[in-house]
Amino acid sequence: MIIYRNSDEKKEVVVSKNQKFLYNTFFGRLILKLITRRFISKMIGAFLKTRISKKRIPKFIEEANIDVNDYEIDNVKSYNDFFIRKIKPGKRIIDEKPKDLIAPCDSKLQAFKIEENSVFKIKDSYYKTSDLIKNEELANEFIGGYALIFRLTVDDYHRYSYIDSGSKGKNIKIKGTLHTVNPIALEKYNFYKTNSREYTTLNCDNLGKVVMIEVGAIVVGKIVNHHQEYEFKRGEEKGYFEFGGSTIVLLVKDNIKIDDDILLNTKNNDETRVHLGEKIGEIL
Repeated sequence: MIIYRNSDEKKEVVVSKNQKFLYNTFFGRLILKLITRRFISKMIGAFLKTRISKKRIPKFIEEANIDVNDYEIDNVKSYNDFFIRKIKPGKRIIDEKPKDLIAPCDSKLQAFKIEENSVFKIKDSYYKTSDLIKNEELANEFIGGYALIFRLTVDDYHRYSYIDSGSKGKNIKIKGTLHTVNPIALEKYNFYKTNSREYTTLNCDNLGKVVMIEVGAIVVGKIVNHHQEYEFKRGEEKGYFEFGGSTIVLLVKDNIKIDDDILLNTKNNDETRVHLGEKIGEIL
């Protein structure tokens, strides 16, 4: 269940007929094995950047129930252009309070405490923080803190931003097989171990050291980060995902207190709907 903050609204996690077919049938899984091959992924990605693909946009808007008034779409030339659309000024307000932890993106959020040898269960999938970044020494620095899982679906704004001002190191890329981040996929696959991903260490002025991980997804799932070593500002755009639902993971230390409603929803196995720049926690 997705819980909307400051509202009684709740929403079931939507699973398309195509995803049910791909993950719950024998023939579907054969097709899945084919389309997740990298050369097929690249072919689909190339098509989604053509002018012909623009014809698919109206149906996508209708099915995903997207409010186009929020976005700059006058110069969209392809399906992918629309997917990575920019938001109009003023449609997302960045919380500028130095002590506040903000959401890096529009998404559905869960927060999990990191303890020594913790194994996290997310919709029947299991993983360790060290599996995400393949760096056990770095992962161990965050014991006692939180792993924040931001799940972006196709209806979301797919650009993401820095959560504080500070400096960052190089982006570390980890290859993997691309699978959808919809929870139904987790019945068959552990996407955090198999999806391609990219992470960097953020040395934040107020929040301290944070690891930010972008996880790609089926079919294209391309991660586009704007910077390598760089000095950034709170709310500045860090990058975007091309077509495919995607996930961002933040590893934060125990100097951060996550908002109570997010922790309660996570405990109940629900996700909290958050928007880019919105407060989700604060420095202790």
